[in-house]
Amino acid sequence: MRQAPRQQALAASTIIKPSIAAGRFFSISPAHAETKSTSTSTPTPTKPHMIDPKWLTLTKRRIGRCMMFGLKPPQIQEAGDVLQQIARDWRELVSGSEGFLTNETVRGLFQHNVAWGEMLYCALALGYYGHVNNVMYVRYAETARVNFMRNFATHMDPANKKAWMNLVGSTGIGLILRSIKIDYKFPMKYPDKISVYHKLVQDPSSQAEKSAFELQVVILSEAHQRPAARCHEDIVTYNYREAKKTPMPRFMMEQFQRAWALQEEAKKTWQQRILEIEGRVRTLETDSWDREDAVEDTGSTKK
Repeated sequence: MRQAPRQQALAASTIIKPSIAAGRFFSISPAHAETKSTSTSTPTPTKPHMIDPKWLTLTKRRIGRCMMFGLKPPQIQEAGDVLQQIARDWRELVSGSEGFLTNETVRGLFQHNVAWGEMLYCALALGYYGHVNNVMYVRYAETARVNFMRNFATHMDPANKKAWMNLVGSTGIGLILRSIKIDYKFPMKYPDKISVYHKLVQDPSSQAEKSAFELQVVILSEAHQRPAARCHEDIVTYNYREAKKTPMPRFMMEQFQRAWALQEEAKKTWQQRILEIEGRVRTLETDSWDREDAVEDTGSTKK
């Protein structure tokens, strides 16, 4: 049975999920999405909510749905502008809205090629290659973490460059990974590229243990434009000469506090951008399929 236009659109709309700490991608969907819009005024988003991690894909589908019902030239331009913004800023929309710093002076890995040899060989499944070996995600996170620390030395705190570089070594005061937890989101395959970002879990000035800190990691699939995996790292500052834990050096604490402030700023900035995109897409919907006289443009012509 053919669905009504309204039911079809709802099937592709964003799925709201309860807010959770350190959660997945968020956006908003208008609260009145369950009923037909009766007002001609543009709905104003109020606050963000957690949404399905396929938000980017679903947003594109919503725009496509609007085009199927026909848009006027100014609306087509608006739809194109939104799609261009998503294509340009998708990493920031996905990761920056969670507080990850994505600029080139901070990011750990950017468009790193996934190699063919990093996939598992499924000999029992007719001898074909399956998905990227789960062990590789630990290596991706490790490489990105080293680059994350080196970026402090090169870009954020060059005055203490030597001390930062020593942190990734095994002499003097360094870092030890105490534990790592990985959540695999989907089986990534070759060919693909990944971008990997780290962020602090807590405000360094408020955490009780001064000799340790925690990082969250997001490993983005460039082909799918969504996380392939997420990691949680528990790291200890360690004095290799004395063979024991040691409090974070002052220079490290100061830069982590600065990074935390930048994370909070990025979160606010990109959450607001998502709200703006949702508002623009919702306006396109109310001007196309979500109105009483909406008729789908099938491309046919009358004789």
